[in-house]
Amino acid sequence: MKVVVSGATGFVGSRLVKQLHKDGNRVLVLTRNIAHAQKVFPSQAFPNVEIIAYTPTVSGSWQEAIATCDGVVNLTGEPIGEGRWTPQRKQEILNSRQLTTQKIVEAITKANPKPSVLVNASAIGYYGTSETATFDETSPSGNDFLAQVCQAWEAEATKVTESGVRLVILRFGIVLGLGGALGKMITPFKLFAGGPIGSGKQWFSWIHIDDLVKLIIQALTKSEMSGVYNATTPHPIRMSELSTTMGKVMHRPSWLPVPNFAIEAILGDGAIVVLEGQKVLPKRTLESGFNFQYPNLQPALETILH
Repeated sequence: MKVVVSGATGFVGSRLVKQLHKDGNRVLVLTRNIAHAQKVFPSQAFPNVEIIAYTPTVSGSWQEAIATCDGVVNLTGEPIGEGRWTPQRKQEILNSRQLTTQKIVEAITKANPKPSVLVNASAIGYYGTSETATFDETSPSGNDFLAQVCQAWEAEATKVTESGVRLVILRFGIVLGLGGALGKMITPFKLFAGGPIGSGKQWFSWIHIDDLVKLIIQALTKSEMSGVYNATTPHPIRMSELSTTMGKVMHRPSWLPVPNFAIEAILGDGAIVVLEGQKVLPKRTLESGFNFQYPNLQPALETILH
């Protein structure tokens, strides 16, 4: 296949591009920073990766490259867990998802021939947060800021179906790998100061990065997949269990709780992601025949942390 990937130098994107390349596919990387992308994917090691500069929220000649491709994976979006959510930051979080998706869909609509599939990222923030409810792909959306962002993001992606292109929306849980959210949580444990964040009762719906990459590739290649799928393991856990398991795997104590105010001081409004959480099950994902390599937390953490 020839696959376009936006957000290709990020935590998930770089793993995806490497796997697609390893599997013998050609990959077109859309990037805002050519020099950085060339460092991540040096041409000697990645002869089948082509790097194209783009401004994600602006139409341009980059859109023409999509016509030559079989599939598009859109992973672009400003990180939500970094810095305070000022009004300006909230606008950036929304625009980086809604407007970028709009421009990707515009490019697919104009393309001749068209790619056969768009795999678009979304997030389990779509469902809002709850300590008691259980959500699957049929559950209604929440009404907090992140739920509204996900609704706007998915609404733009859905427009691609008007031009007959298959659409798969993957609602990502918290992705576990070296880097991302887990990267921030490892440090206190290394310093013997690890413990549950907030009440410890909040749900933590997660997925191992290798499973997520495998699911994205399945969504690209399995023509019967369309619509929304939760990219979360079948075994969500509570934050207290995450902390205990991390302590066990890292041979460190895990009893020093991190109080809400400490997280809020770092993340501002973004703290809601780790302080509240939601229990999300991958009902349609399992029905699609997807087989999780890491359904359970301890083996997942052992492969990442050892």
